[in-house]
Amino acid sequence: MEIYESNGCRGGIQIKKNQWYLLLGSGLVIIVAVGLLFMSANNSAAPNPQASEELVAAVGTHGGEPEAGFNPITGWGYNHEPLVQSTLFKKDSNASLIKDLATDYTVSEDGLTWTVKIRDDVNFHDGVQLTAKDIAFTFNTASKASGQVDLSMLEKAAALDEHTVEFSLNDPQATFINKLAVIGIVPEHAYEETYGQNPIGSGPYTFVQWDKGQQVIFKANPDYYGQKPFFKKLTVLFMDSDAAFAAAKSGQIDVAEIPASYANQNVKGMKMVSLDSIDARGVNLPIHADTGQKTEDGYAIGNNVTSDIAIRKALNIGIDRQALIDGALNGQGNEEFTGVDKLPWGNKEAIFEDGRIEEAKKILNDAGWKDTDGDGIVEKNGLKAEFSLLYPSNAQERQALAVSVSEEAKKLGIKIKVEGKSWDNIDALIHSTPVVFGFGSLDPTDLYLRYYSKSYDPSNYNNVIRYNNSKVDNYLRTAITSFDPNTANRNWQLAAWNGKTGYSEKGDATWLWMATVNYLFIMDEDLDIGTPKIQPHGADIFGNILEWKRTENQANS
Repeated sequence: MEIYESNGCRGGIQIKKNQWYLLLGSGLVIIVAVGLLFMSANNSAAPNPQASEELVAAVGTHGGEPEAGFNPITGWGYNHEPLVQSTLFKKDSNASLIKDLATDYTVSEDGLTWTVKIRDDVNFHDGVQLTAKDIAFTFNTASKASGQVDLSMLEKAAALDEHTVEFSLNDPQATFINKLAVIGIVPEHAYEETYGQNPIGSGPYTFVQWDKGQQVIFKANPDYYGQKPFFKKLTVLFMDSDAAFAAAKSGQIDVAEIPASYANQNVKGMKMVSLDSIDARGVNLPIHADTGQKTEDGYAIGNNVTSDIAIRKALNIGIDRQALIDGALNGQGNEEFTGVDKLPWGNKEAIFEDGRIEEAKKILNDAGWKDTDGDGIVEKNGLKAEFSLLYPSNAQERQALAVSVSEEAKKLGIKIKVEGKSWDNIDALIHSTPVVFGFGSLDPTDLYLRYYSKSYDPSNYNNVIRYNNSKVDNYLRTAITSFDPNTANRNWQLAAWNGKTGYSEKGDATWLWMATVNYLFIMDEDLDIGTPKIQPHGADIFGNILEWKRTENQANS
């Protein structure tokens, strides 16, 4: 974690009390009454001993306001702390699994039966005891819901008794343990279609209210079985990052996620915190030619430019990743070459030197890509080396990266047209057009789903390039079914590059990975956020919320 301190102090709590303020976000003006969050205007002069235990944040709630509400079945809590719900296991700051609801677990010799023992002292927020039936219900429901968590390997979950749940798998995936750490448990007795609007869980915070488009409020669970949170009230405001920065500067919020472009700003009484991540930005490069084939939905498959491996290799070794980071990300990131460089299953032997423009040009020339008409764009058999690069139109950072890649590609004689589109439009084009994607998970299953030939599922962006390499498939299958971490990691690594083939640039050059992004936050200088977890895709600033507190002077003020 890198922290940028700014000098000075401010009367933060007094500024934040009982004010009406304007939040300019997503093109709308939202008027929020902070008096509703704290005290009535009539008591503005009175001291508030609880103020230091209240936290107001604008952190995008992990990628934005959840459309389906705070429901783990539909994806709430995936890759981040669900706050309201508990999980069987969780990840610590070192990304190691630790027990939460679970007390012990065993796996059958064939890897198909997992038996988990759970605590007997946990109640949901409505006072009803959490039992194995709730866990079985949660996973059975999630497996049928097609949420963000891949549960295709789960045949069924069953409660053997009140405190023992059994998971039966149809595929002996050792990575199943990770599923037990990302799905919050919901109460069977209180689960209905509208659960996400008013969720009940067993986590450290209880749900208070959700003002759609504006905020969600949580309060500390007094009966939480684990460490009690310092902050008794947590309010998360929904606004875009520019508005969040403005609100932080004016003393209206305690912590905000902000764009990398603000990294060098100094704000009185606040500090900048830059958190490292495994959130990688990469471009899928369609490896099949356009032969007129269509998907079941009638979408075109293939790209005649990126299907040439010379194009894919030239882009990978020709662009300067550090230049992208310095320009597009204002230095807030790290070079990325395989999408999983920082993880235990990343293969260091697959990393290469980039920015080799002349070598990239030679690769193109040797493959027949030459600029015969002097327009600066190489062509082959009458085909220009040009294609579109898409990014989600509301993602400024991805737009900046796309533009920077386009500038770098120009040096190689490759023309890239950058276009922002909605995800609905992108979904129709991902089979034929490169897209700036973001991935970053502590579950290696993501790697399996990205490259295993039989994992193709465009609805979840699995193997969107329809990659099919039998040797890579063998490594991936060995890895995902191996319960020995060393064996598993070695096979994950060999899938990237075994000295002859693999999905990385040294092999089939399937993707153009560019950088892992840093997540930048501005926060009160008296806010102590402990030891944050490494940030996954979408950020998890609240991942260690139980460690958060204010420094002693502020807490006693």
